[in-house]
Amino acid sequence: MPLIELEHASMIFRVREQHQITLKEYLLRGMFRRSANPVVEVRALQDLSLRFRDGDRVGIIGGNGAGKSTLLRLLAGIYHPTRGRRTVRGRISSLFELSLGFEMEASGRQNIMYRGYLQGETPHSMRAKMQEIADFCELGRYLDIPVRFYSAGMQVRLAFSIATTTKPEILLVDEVLSAGDMAFQAKARQRMCEMMSRAKVMVVVSHDLNTLAAVCDTGVWLHQGRVQMIGPMKVVSDAYKEQAQGRPCPAANKPSESGSADTECASSAEEELAWTGFPPLEALAVSSKQ
Repeated sequence: MPLIELEHASMIFRVREQHQITLKEYLLRGMFRRSANPVVEVRALQDLSLRFRDGDRVGIIGGNGAGKSTLLRLLAGIYHPTRGRRTVRGRISSLFELSLGFEMEASGRQNIMYRGYLQGETPHSMRAKMQEIADFCELGRYLDIPVRFYSAGMQVRLAFSIATTTKPEILLVDEVLSAGDMAFQAKARQRMCEMMSRAKVMVVVSHDLNTLAAVCDTGVWLHQGRVQMIGPMKVVSDAYKEQAQGRPCPAANKPSESGSADTECASSAEEELAWTGFPPLEALAVSSKQ
């Protein structure tokens, strides 16, 4: 049975204040004085405990920098939790940053094979899907020329057509509910509906609350890397909109069966911050180590 579970999972990135320093700066400051380029720990996700099972349709919402995309990448296995545990059972299909990862000097047909391999397909299965992908993307003879000559929209068409041929048990979607130009978007929406109906577990990140309300039954509101609220999608999205409009945040709902861990509204100190969701200064721990 498909399952996604996070147990007290945290994601911490270690970065430096400056991209690089010169040898002179290192010799004059780094060896004898406090580091000129200290390490900064950015706590992108903090102590998340979530559980999604067969039949769950989950929408992730929150301001910019709240940790939504980081959470999705953690679920997909791109990131491994710095602390805590991640458990995933079932075949995952991830739909985000579709146009990244193309081999620009290779043709469209060659890229179909390459990206299929990355999704766990075999040469035999990809050859069987080649015509279906070619028909769906409608690129015709452009499939036989290098991808570097494609427009951005053509790359999205091709990437979307490849990614959505899989039959996942767990579907992870990040802001790709529409793709390509207006003529292609109707086909893309239909394909997405088919994938969503086939998936046993679906997790979607989007700023489009109306779309999430239509396709998701459970909502998770992230704020500064923590779960602010979890519950029915409409209840969570309404609370999120109220805070966005500057109204007092209602009491947090207890998690539904698809989630765990008690959640509370942000403290008044946090609410004084710009409500974009960026981590507060207290979330940045500066180390003097180089």
